[in-house]
Amino acid sequence: MNHLSGLRLRVARHVESSRIQRFIIALIVLNAITLGLETSSGVMDRWGDVLLTVDRLILAVFVVEIAARIFAHGLRFFRDPWGVFDFTIVAIALIPASGPFAVLRTLRILRVLRLISLMPQLRFVVESLLHAVPGIASIAGLMVILYYVFAVMATGLFGDSHPQWFGTLGGTMYTLFQIMTLESWSMGIARPVMEEHPYAWAFFVPFILIATFTILYLFLDIIVNTMQTMHEKAHHEEQAAIEAVVHQESSALDTDLRALREEVAALRRLLQARGGE
Repeated sequence: MNHLSGLRLRVARHVESSRIQRFIIALIVLNAITLGLETSSGVMDRWGDVLLTVDRLILAVFVVEIAARIFAHGLRFFRDPWGVFDFTIVAIALIPASGPFAVLRTLRILRVLRLISLMPQLRFVVESLLHAVPGIASIAGLMVILYYVFAVMATGLFGDSHPQWFGTLGGTMYTLFQIMTLESWSMGIARPVMEEHPYAWAFFVPFILIATFTILYLFLDIIVNTMQTMHEKAHHEEQAAIEAVVHQESSALDTDLRALREEVAALRRLLQARGGE
């Protein structure tokens, strides 16, 4: 049992070493390039066999790496969300991409997402976004309410004159989404509507100010605050870990000094006893 534990520890250290991690990152980048080249029919006609062989070899390395990590960590591997993320991506790549599953060949590009789990900076960004989901969901709910209110108003105001944009509630909401993105909103939508409704600007301008600038600022504010909070939390945890190590070393030093004092006192008593003799 001890031999197995030692073997697992050695495998974990080897697989998670910086050298191996850099090698895996290089393979992911190479695989992303080969998968991109496979989209070119000319390249595939000339180098198709080579690209497919490289793709299979890289996948084999990924499978070996995941298997080694599972062996090293056991069931603890599946308690780590990033470990499950890596395992899922590699498992999807192993699904036969032929017959009715041919569409799954396009999912091979998901292997590139493993860069997220291997690079701490990207992991931090993704974790921050996940922690910001509750706040983002609240803002999204507010946007749905605003969209619905403005869509009902726009359908009633402009639906008869411009049914191609505001004829139905669903079509109006899509038009408002286009306006929110500022894509051809003025010359493509607002000005044609204003030719028949001169005061339509009083509807479009407030909508853009609220939906585009205010809501976007709220989204960014939530994400930035979440990232700042997580950064401060990580900093506090790092400081707490350092303080714990310092406290442990200080306690050990105090123990050693106490033992040294006791030895000096015992030696002094011994010398005094010999001097009395």
